[in-house]
Amino acid sequence: MKDPGFHGVFPYLVSPVDGDGNIMGDVLTDLVAHLLEAGVHGLTPLGSTGEFAYLDWRQRRRIVEVVLAANAGRVPVVAGVAATTTPDAVRQARIFEKMGVDGILAIMEAYFPVAVSGVVDYFEAVARAVACPVVLYTNPGFQRSDLSIEAIERLAAVPNILYLKDASADTGRLLSLMNQVGDRIKIFSASSHIPLSVMLIGGVGWMAGPACLIPSQSVRLYELAVKKHWSEAMALQRRLWRINQVFAKYSLAACIKGGLELQGFPVGGPLPPQLPLSPEAREEIRGALESVGAL
Repeated sequence: MKDPGFHGVFPYLVSPVDGDGNIMGDVLTDLVAHLLEAGVHGLTPLGSTGEFAYLDWRQRRRIVEVVLAANAGRVPVVAGVAATTTPDAVRQARIFEKMGVDGILAIMEAYFPVAVSGVVDYFEAVARAVACPVVLYTNPGFQRSDLSIEAIERLAAVPNILYLKDASADTGRLLSLMNQVGDRIKIFSASSHIPLSVMLIGGVGWMAGPACLIPSQSVRLYELAVKKHWSEAMALQRRLWRINQVFAKYSLAACIKGGLELQGFPVGGPLPPQLPLSPEAREEIRGALESVGAL
């Protein structure tokens, strides 16, 4: 299929849920409007920051519905699909495509380890169930069955698997992958400390939760990288690193939701059994946001 040219900053959206389990559509709509005004290049509901593992199907579907309506076709919406079974993942992907998403972020959940052939079968089934582009997601720090280079190389032969979101922070692994698959799969990084490194070796952007809190700064960093203004870009990334340093100490969703609350978005706390931030952590996040001009 023709490459749609996904690129730039795709924030992983949080999932605002009230005490009764309902999605707070107005809050999510306001957040989407804020991110679009800041110039983000795409939106990713139901990524890791979206706490997909703690949401039921009704909640997941409602989140995608709200994001699509708020976006109104302005930037690509790539919705996360995550399941432990292949039929469930296929069902989700088909429904989201019918709802109007521009792409699928395919995530594999696992309780028991899965062999490489099973991992490949899972992602291939999701991709073949839809006509839209598919982004593979790999995060070896959290996933029980990760995507190996061997698996990604095999999946690169599927026509609509065009992108990989890699959260390994391992640029050596990415270089090995790029040497294996060439331009068949384009790379999005996480935020972490490596967006510029990934851009330098051929990446197309990053999909990341912290971009919800620092969207304009993230867009600026991407623009500097595209222009190859590396010194200025590195100076900015070093400033922004403080955000990630704080997040590394606490739960990611709790940090981003806590930061958004400080910015005036009443998104609520992390979904149970995750714990909310302590007052001390909240103040640490406040200081990090103030240091980068995000509060």
